[in-house]
Amino acid sequence: MDKMNNTESPVIHTAKAQKTVGQYLFDCLKFEGITEIFGVAGDYNFSLLDTLEQYNGIQFIEGRNELNSGYAADGYARVKGISALITTFGVGELNATNPIAGSYSENIPVIHIVGSPPTKDQNEHKQMHHTLMDGNFQVFRNMYEQITAYSAVLTPENAMIEIPTAIRIAKEKKQPVYLVVANDLVSKPIVVREVPKAPLRTSNPKTLQAATDHARQLLERANQPVILVDVKTMRFGLQAEVLQLAEAMNIPVAAMMFGKGAFDETHSSYVGMYIGSFGCSEVQRIVENADCIIAIGMVMADTNTANFTAKLNSLVTVNIQSDFVKVAEAVYQNVFASDMILSVQKLGFKGDGFQRKVAFPYNQFTLGTDESLKAAGYYPLFQRMLKKNDILIVEIGTFYNGMSEVRLPSNVTYIGQGGWGSIGYATPSTFGACIAAPERRVLLFTGDGSLQLTAQEISSMLYYGCKPIIFVLNNDGYTIEKYLNVKTKDQKYNKIPRWSYTKLAEAFGGNAFTAIVRTYEELEQAISQAEIECTERLCMIEMIVEDPWDAPENMKKMRNYMEKQAMQTRQK
Repeated sequence: MDKMNNTESPVIHTAKAQKTVGQYLFDCLKFEGITEIFGVAGDYNFSLLDTLEQYNGIQFIEGRNELNSGYAADGYARVKGISALITTFGVGELNATNPIAGSYSENIPVIHIVGSPPTKDQNEHKQMHHTLMDGNFQVFRNMYEQITAYSAVLTPENAMIEIPTAIRIAKEKKQPVYLVVANDLVSKPIVVREVPKAPLRTSNPKTLQAATDHARQLLERANQPVILVDVKTMRFGLQAEVLQLAEAMNIPVAAMMFGKGAFDETHSSYVGMYIGSFGCSEVQRIVENADCIIAIGMVMADTNTANFTAKLNSLVTVNIQSDFVKVAEAVYQNVFASDMILSVQKLGFKGDGFQRKVAFPYNQFTLGTDESLKAAGYYPLFQRMLKKNDILIVEIGTFYNGMSEVRLPSNVTYIGQGGWGSIGYATPSTFGACIAAPERRVLLFTGDGSLQLTAQEISSMLYYGCKPIIFVLNNDGYTIEKYLNVKTKDQKYNKIPRWSYTKLAEAFGGNAFTAIVRTYEELEQAISQAEIECTERLCMIEMIVEDPWDAPENMKKMRNYMEKQAMQTRQK
């Protein structure tokens, strides 16, 4: 995901050309490989959008609302490494707080640009529309400071300093940044400044050596070490280094749920997903019985540790994070992940590999029957249809849990918002992924409840010629919510209206291949047809599941665990 530029910054050239604030901003974004910017038009960002319309090399991609455009920018960044979003002041930017907070939580670099009222009106504290009618024009920036890594108010005088700084911080921290510019300043020429050089980010050599020595002590005593790969492996672009480490050490590799797709699942060292006590028991034994765990980019969140049932012995763990390492209970600051991974590799530990073959959950499948769809049968069909270089976007909920144990081909980009978990994220994120990589096949797996939150972006996909294959799991409401609430039954708030999902494309004025399936045979036929049709148009397959409580095994285990916990709480 990470795109690091070592070539000369565009600032030298723009200084000579005396670009405007808007032109310089777009020069800097284009330099980072951004060729599309998402957003929604509003009168305070007209000058930004007018400048962009005349600018060569970046296209404005307008969403149906700012919430969806923020999700789309997030999905785009997960494919291309960084993205940008333009909204208007107040009403627009507040619509985008949820996706920007999600990007902050999940380490996704998004450059959020806000067009604000004219400078004179702000200086005079006028009661302008899209404000709180109190003359305060800083309030929304103050809010955004809580969910971004950096914020700045752009002027012609500071543009050459603030814009590169914001982009650098977004890339280093892998988090969103916030830039606000008054709409009368966008077309003003920038004041030429000497652009500050980015500080050289290197590990402290003594601390790196100390961390490596400590890791050596653990490995020298280890007979059953394991590598555990998680989400920040992807966020900080460490996949190649981790693969080299695994091949050098020749030991088993497991992935955590947030880290799905961070390691090549076709590799001989890969044993499967570690989902605490909710996942494969053999993978659980391999990880929890390990006498040394090399954990890379780990996030110990509730939904990533199966409600904290993951039992990882911290005393034998080398916990490698982006800019620090924790070995057992000792923390080594200012040690960067890539340096530590290489240092561990150079220790020369060589394991015996993994002799036993682990059975992957969905390797067995049944062909062409007229049985009603159930999770146990349709996930193997999904696994069979996946291809190298696919982009998979999986909505939080039932599909997120089930797809986590589908074995991926190599070079697949897997997108799921496991940590922030905002329902409705996946559909607009799919739009962003399609825009980011129009040459790749994109598959969306979403639920009926989730789709109802952000279905408008199917309209955007049709408008911009996107051709994903969309699977809609119609299981009559919020199944994941039903599973999570073990205290009551038949909650009315988990029911949803019945939509004709396959008619959405027609309602949005577009052309799509659609199918409604109820059996494995129908699903197989629809998949085969969609694989042909998706070269020409968007495809949507609605899967009718009769049993609203049907779910993958890891969700059933989660429900059993939660019921036991609730019972123990009641007995106290």
